[in-house]
Parts: sequence; structure tokens; C-alpha cells
Amino acid sequence: MKIVYWSDYACPYCYIGEARLKKAIKEMGLENQVEIETRAFELDPGAPKTVETVTVERFAKKYQLSIEEAQQQIDHISQLGIDEGIDFRYATTLYTNTRDAHRLTKLAQTKNDHVLENRVSELLFDAYFTRNEKLADHDVLLRVARDAGLDEAEAKAVLESNRFDDEVRFDEREAVMRGVRGVPYFMFNGKFVLPGALSVRAFKHTLEKTLKDLQENTVSVDGHLCGPEGCVL
Repeated sequence: MKIVYWSDYACPYCYIGEARLKKAIKEMGLENQVEIETRAFELDPGAPKTVETVTVERFAKKYQLSIEEAQQQIDHISQLGIDEGIDFRYATTLYTNTRDAHRLTKLAQTKNDHVLENRVSELLFDAYFTRNEKLADHDVLLRVARDAGLDEAEAKAVLESNRFDDEVRFDEREAVMRGVRGVPYFMFNGKFVLPGALSVRAFKHTLEKTLKDLQENTVSVDGHLCGPEGCVL
């Protein structure tokens, strides 16, 4: 079974959704039957490479909330991550451009090693939401590459070039063509679709449907997701 999954590493619901999906797969004993392929979806392609905003202030401005209301929403989202066993520190994230993080993922995908690819993805989410590091910082990305098992010299060469830019843009064009308006967005075997960070139960339901190879085109369920205009609160 192949699950194609559009996401951005600065998207809180993407991290939470991925954690729930993997929990569902593990609880169903499908680890050796499921391949997850990450595809790029930059929520803010024009984001700066340096930190220019404070998370709660940026959140308040984007959603037209008071600082207190924004903090409450951020704490709520963080708790969703904590409930999934993640040391989720959304309030203190350092917001920067994620293009290079996606390009590093593309490098991992060339190795045809799904364990390696998943490890890179997990470490990038961890870098942003738990370690509160800048994903535009090449030193951070090189540490992720090294810890995941990528060749550091090759990763450095990629980051210092524009290699895999086209692949990232291709993912995003495909998302537009498929009508993807927010992430996370999961597609099971090219047939069943789940938009949003749904519950473990919802993921299990879709995994079961996929295993039975039903002829339905879409599983329609509402879930938390983020788009260029913001996250559904």
C-alpha cells in the first residue's frame, strides 16, 4: 500500500497528522505493508530565511486575534501534539523558509530507502516543533542529514545549489492540479483521500478500506489542516 502525503514542516497539523497515521499503521500491524511518500507543499514560499517574527504575534495578526487568544489557540494545538507523544513546543518556534528542508527530503528520496526518508521527515519536524530550530539554517539541515544517515558532504552540496528546486515545484503544481488547498493531505493508493490531521480511528478506517480495495473514489471526512491563508482553528 502506498500513501502519498503532501505537507510542510512548519505546519503543526502535518506533524500531528503524520504521528496519528503512523500510530494507526503500527496498531494495525501494517508497518511492513505501507510505504509513505512525502511531497512538498510550502505554506509560505516567500517566507524569509531569517527569523523576523514572534510566533504568537504572527499568529495573532494572521487570524485577527488578541495576543491572549492567539496564545490559547497555540497552546491548544500544542496539546494535540503532546497527546500524540510529541514534545510539542509551537509557541517558541522560529519561523523561516522551508524550501531547503523540502529539498533535503528530495535528496533522501533518491536513495530509495523509505526508512531513511521517514527519518529525515521526522527529524525535520522535530527540529522545528521540539528543538525550535530554524529550518532555513544549513547547519541545522546538515545535522538532520547526518543524524538521519545521509552523506553530509552530498547534503551540503545540495543545499549550496538549487538542486531539487524543480522537484519541489512539481509536487506543488501536482497538488494544485489535484485541488489540494491545505495540508496535511493524504492519498491512499491513489484512490482514497483524507485531508487534515484526522483521528487515529479515521486513519484506521481508511487503511481498512484501502486493504479491501473498495471502488470508492474518496473518503470524505473533515479534519484540521493548514493552507496558504492559515490553519483551520
